[in-house]
Amino acid sequence: MLRWQFDLTWSLFEYHLERLEPGDFLWEPASICWTMRQASDGTWVPDWADAEPDPVPVPTIGWVSWHIGWWWSVTIDHARGREPRGRTEIVWPGGGKAAIEWLRGLRDDWLAVLDGLADTELDATARFPWQDDPQYTVAHMVGWVNAELMKNVTEIGQLRLLRAASSG
Repeated sequence: MLRWQFDLTWSLFEYHLERLEPGDFLWEPASICWTMRQASDGTWVPDWADAEPDPVPVPTIGWVSWHIGWWWSVTIDHARGREPRGRTEIVWPGGGKAAIEWLRGLRDDWLAVLDGLADTELDATARFPWQDDPQYTVAHMVGWVNAELMKNVTEIGQLRLLRAASSG
């Protein structure tokens, strides 16, 4: 069921990924907005605050795609038993095709994790995102990935539609 749910979510994401244009990634939908900014060394850095601002900034598609890459990379690290990378270690490759290929690569990495899980492993305590709380299992983590991805896919889709509707 969890794999089916992931595949369904990903098929909805592909609908939007196939339609994204390079200009969609950094389009700012509101005056209070979080986006990706290029540093002097050429790397992309996300807008960020340790405490949630009020009002909450509206993210760009670029920011949401970085956010997906961040939480998914860290989840894959946990699932593979690796030391999880910090937020600043997850580097966004830039908008357009580079971001889309990065996200598709994360999907491939996640499928390798899913395909490598035995049914009995789904009942093990998950180390992430609940910090080893024994009531949450690897199956919960997989369900969380599905829910988080669905939320982010919806955000990207809505931003894409708003940009298209506002440009014409």
